[in-house]
Amino acid sequence: MASSLDVLPPAIRERLREHRVTRSLRRASRLFFDTTDFTSIDYGDIIFIDDCYYLVTGYTKEGRFGVDDQVKPWVPRVEDLGTGKKQILKLVFHETFDITMGQFTISYYRNPEKEARVLELVRGLPHFMQGRAVLDEAGNLVRILDIINGRRLDKFIYRNNTDHEEYFYQEFPSILQQFLECIEAISLLHHHGFRHGDIRRDHIFVDRDTDEFCWIDFDYDYYMPERPFAVDLYELGNLLMYLTVRGNFHPREIMADPGMGEKVLNTIAPGDYALLAKNRVVNLQKLFPYIPTELNNIFLHFSLGTDVFYDTADEIHADLQRALEKFG
Repeated sequence: MASSLDVLPPAIRERLREHRVTRSLRRASRLFFDTTDFTSIDYGDIIFIDDCYYLVTGYTKEGRFGVDDQVKPWVPRVEDLGTGKKQILKLVFHETFDITMGQFTISYYRNPEKEARVLELVRGLPHFMQGRAVLDEAGNLVRILDIINGRRLDKFIYRNNTDHEEYFYQEFPSILQQFLECIEAISLLHHHGFRHGDIRRDHIFVDRDTDEFCWIDFDYDYYMPERPFAVDLYELGNLLMYLTVRGNFHPREIMADPGMGEKVLNTIAPGDYALLAKNRVVNLQKLFPYIPTELNNIFLHFSLGTDVFYDTADEIHADLQRALEKFG
């Protein structure tokens, strides 16, 4: 339930009155101490937590399940009316769903407490988003996140208008080096008993000033006690393959590529497809022959034809380090 703005300190009230967001509103801002019903909190409202007044200036967006740019009402963009600092709040949103990966059905859920513990673990460390967790008046665990001035990794790799071979030799080695450090970061989580839980190509941001890669979003978790880190490892492999060829290749993409077509598709054997996405090719050396065998062998760990699997992020890191050396 919203509270009266009369309780705002005079300096905060003045900044609110002069703010561009307030001037564009056709209604009065509202003040919230309890974020339980986050759907009632709207653009131009104020959230009070940790002795700060945060003005909602927008919302983050994210694609999922094939739908792009869905608004996340539980993740507003905010401005601290006391300091002017822009940040992101993650409000408590409990969600559960199942994902089928091959023969496995995996139960996923949002875990704010886990994300809070990860933020505490990685405070001050590179390659992780930074923030802190605090309780609102109702005891909801709100995460206050620093904004990364950058862009998604899957956008970054297309920043130059280069063909694949030029990208592979001129740009990819430095990307691979940064990705190695991202794998080290995931290994750190695993060694402390945490999973990332949602490794995707849009969950690494690249800093505009330093080009440093940074993992975001740690609130998803999953239940898979028999192999607790298996999904993270599988998704690291997927992401590595995506970065290598700047996309995913199924038979339709192969047929549509003038440089490949039916001639290349006819070379693809059943064991060349992905273990859990059986129409996606992972033996990428057959599509791009200049991919070193050492790198392609990593991909084959995620193929239908493999009987050798990765058990740890450290194993992927070691193999990828050796593959990187082949780039000179």
